[in-house]
Amino acid sequence: MRRQVGYQWKLRELMALRGLFTTTQLSPLLAERGIELSASQVHRLVTGTPERLSLQLLAALCDILETTPSELIPVTAANAQQRKTSGSGIAAAPDDPNLRPKRVRLRPAP
Repeated sequence: MRRQVGYQWKLRELMALRGLFTTTQLSPLLAERGIELSASQVHRLVTGTPERLSLQLLAALCDILETTPSELIPVTAANAQQRKTSGSGIAAAPDDPNLRPKRVRLRPAP
């Protein structure tokens, strides 16, 4: 069975809870922890959802916001729907053993 995994990026929400409302407030706090990012990089980090994130940056953000990685990046996982296995678009037969095909009556063409 396949699982569909997703995540949310809650940096902006956690910043607001800690009284940090602009990206310019975050830059010096990151610099204190040895993370040097440009203003545009910090802006993208706060306003978007990063696809890659270094552990150093993650640790710095958790330290600044006094939070854990699981609060910053909550993960969701659910079972994915299974696809039909037949290539012709016909669904697989139900599991009911009493279900049988109905006989067809063919009539000659008029």
